[in-house]
Amino acid sequence: MTDEVLFRREGVAGVISLNRPKAIHALTLTMCEAMSAQLTAWATDDAVEVVLIDHAEGRGFCSGGDINLLRHSALNDGGVEGRRFFFEEYRLNHQLFTYDKPIVAFMDGITMGGGVGISQPAKYRVATENTRYAMPETGIGLFPDVGGGWYLSRLDGRVGQFLALTGARFDGAECLWAGLSTHYLPSEALAEAKSRIAAGDEIGGVLAALSVKAPEPKVAANAGAIRKHFVFDTLEQVLASLESDGGEWAVKELASLRTKSPQACKVSLRQLEASLGLETFAQNMAMEYRLGARVLVLPDFAEGVRAVIVDKDQNPQWNPATPEGVTEEMLDAIFAPLSPEEEWKPL
Repeated sequence: MTDEVLFRREGVAGVISLNRPKAIHALTLTMCEAMSAQLTAWATDDAVEVVLIDHAEGRGFCSGGDINLLRHSALNDGGVEGRRFFFEEYRLNHQLFTYDKPIVAFMDGITMGGGVGISQPAKYRVATENTRYAMPETGIGLFPDVGGGWYLSRLDGRVGQFLALTGARFDGAECLWAGLSTHYLPSEALAEAKSRIAAGDEIGGVLAALSVKAPEPKVAANAGAIRKHFVFDTLEQVLASLESDGGEWAVKELASLRTKSPQACKVSLRQLEASLGLETFAQNMAMEYRLGARVLVLPDFAEGVRAVIVDKDQNPQWNPATPEGVTEEMLDAIFAPLSPEEEWKPL
């Protein structure tokens, strides 16, 4: 067992606490496997009535997945270890999504990438004044995985497409507004919420009693613009729509989009469109595994991580460099089924 994630029993609650504070609790393969094993054990333990997911110490809930491992794999072993990580992480995501007992995720602080993957499946998702939610993958040549296709495609007003393409950060109030969180609590109330839930009090009642009125969500002022400009399912149309606007918000978002991987943006748009037509979360995760297995070893991922995380020059050289350079044939190859023995399967 690893000390990077801690497990304990408190009353009727099984508590999962992420414990990699120096990495803002980014998920490793070992952490994903340990959480899956513990969830499997608790599933048949009648003394555990609810699962709580939080972080043990330090800032942030979970900043994502193990990007350094993924880049090393992309550059050195043809993506073998990276695919193994995705396979187990996605199994954990699906296990949480289909879990028979209620799960409460406390999204207190940075909740990005892999952190979204372990919080969005929860029946109760608690945001606070510290929440900073984002799916910033297009900035490093990836796409909003860990179930992002399922969750984002089902948000109202094309907010999901906006988040997927731009990597915009939502605070706690904006998460509540968008439906990404179910409750908004002040961070100082979290300890009481956990204690009362562990004591057996009704979860919804506890969270409702401790909830406070969230600040006005800043994004709401631009909801109409998001709906207008991000209604399209092709990147070229989104960019053209923003270009035709000329307003301050549109100019800012256009500039942001121009820094993202064109390939990743096109993959993301097709991913969300395809996900909306799927019947089960398992089908979604199988699709996202195909995408991850392919995108991991394409040039943009290693280059994006280099530019944003390793060298921090913020000047990635995308390949292809333009939206027009990313052809439908390229996308078809990324979305194509894997061989039967390679396909992702749930636990």
